[in-house]
Amino acid sequence: MFNPFNSPTLVFGVSLVVFWLSAWVGAWFRARQRSSSEAAREDFAFILGGALTLLGLIIGFTFSMAVSRYDQRKNYEEQEANAIGTEYVRADLLPSADAAKVRALLKRYLDQRILSYTAKGVPEHQRVSALTARLQAELWSALVGPASAAPTPVMALVVAGMNDVLNSQGYTQAARWNRIPHAAWVLLVFISIFCNVLVGYAAHGRSAGLFVVLPIVLSISFFLIADIDTPLDGVIRVRPQNLVSLADSLRSP
Repeated sequence: MFNPFNSPTLVFGVSLVVFWLSAWVGAWFRARQRSSSEAAREDFAFILGGALTLLGLIIGFTFSMAVSRYDQRKNYEEQEANAIGTEYVRADLLPSADAAKVRALLKRYLDQRILSYTAKGVPEHQRVSALTARLQAELWSALVGPASAAPTPVMALVVAGMNDVLNSQGYTQAARWNRIPHAAWVLLVFISIFCNVLVGYAAHGRSAGLFVVLPIVLSISFFLIADIDTPLDGVIRVRPQNLVSLADSLRSP
């Protein structure tokens, strides 16, 4: 299903056009009305100030939602790297042949987890996800035999570590699905349009060109929020620094 908020550039372009047109609609209404009294202008300024204040609060609240989800994805990336590194060490508790097989699979699995953060485009992400699921099945199968042959507390520790590896990927995926609700976006868009209409209505005479400022500022804010909230696209993305560091340490002699 197409989600326009997955493309921050599209969000910026569409919001800029919509907000700019909204401001022109407000200016158009103002041009067709008679001059208002001083009391009416004061009342309108009060309404405009309140609407802009509400818009600022909602933008700040939405930005906070996006940042908290970004931090959550960063934390799960760190936890995933720790889980893989711990299980790689616990593989020493397995018989030598099984330990070598598990380590090799963990290295391949680690490479796929890094690609899941750096891949671009839906087809590449789907390919990485499919290969990740297959490697998870192979990792679990590699432990079933040794765990069944020797159901000891030491083997239970190795199995628990593998559980952490598999669960950490699920937590990471769940964090990527945890996006800003569409209802919050819709509310933000409608209030932004309403505020641009009011600003366009307030701008007249020599100050008419100033109502372009608010659409530009709002569009940049929308771009920043959408970019932070988008886990697989955009400029601001979670970098797999811990996973890459772990991969480098495993490749070192």
